[in-house]
Amino acid sequence: MDSLVELSHVPQKPSATLSRLYARPGFLLRRAHQISAAVFEDECRDLQLTPAQFGVLTVLDAHPGLGQSNLARALGFDKVTVLRVLRGLETRGLVERQTEEGKRNVSVALTPAGVQVLAQAQRPAERAYRRLLGPLDAQQQDQLLQLLQLLTGELEDHARAAFVPPAEPRA
Repeated sequence: MDSLVELSHVPQKPSATLSRLYARPGFLLRRAHQISAAVFEDECRDLQLTPAQFGVLTVLDAHPGLGQSNLARALGFDKVTVLRVLRGLETRGLVERQTEEGKRNVSVALTPAGVQVLAQAQRPAERAYRRLLGPLDAQQQDQLLQLLQLLTGELEDHARAAFVPPAEPRA
């Protein structure tokens, strides 16, 4: 009799259970992210650049001297992630951090080497983008991007790290 009770917790059709798991949005989004990162890293292999590093370099190019906290928010990173990425870029001489005098805030800027690597990364990053969206026709690509923007925008309050794009510099 005890074994009958235990059997109630065993799925009747394991393939149906797995099919449900594999069709869940969270599973598919995580898998798509893994594939996206792999495609990007493949295209940027010669530059030894990850998507996170590319994001940091891109934001700093647009906003030189941005504070570390604002940089993290501009990419939706937590503080630990942005520090890890910055350490790697700093070790390679691509960014430099400066503590503002009398303040706890640390500002970050690209070095000339960082500017050069970012420029060299533009074509491979674009190839990665095209490869990732390649299985979709133009209409599907637009639809996917619109749906992802809607999803992330509507559920932003549930993110583990805030996403706050930096303000545009005043003219």
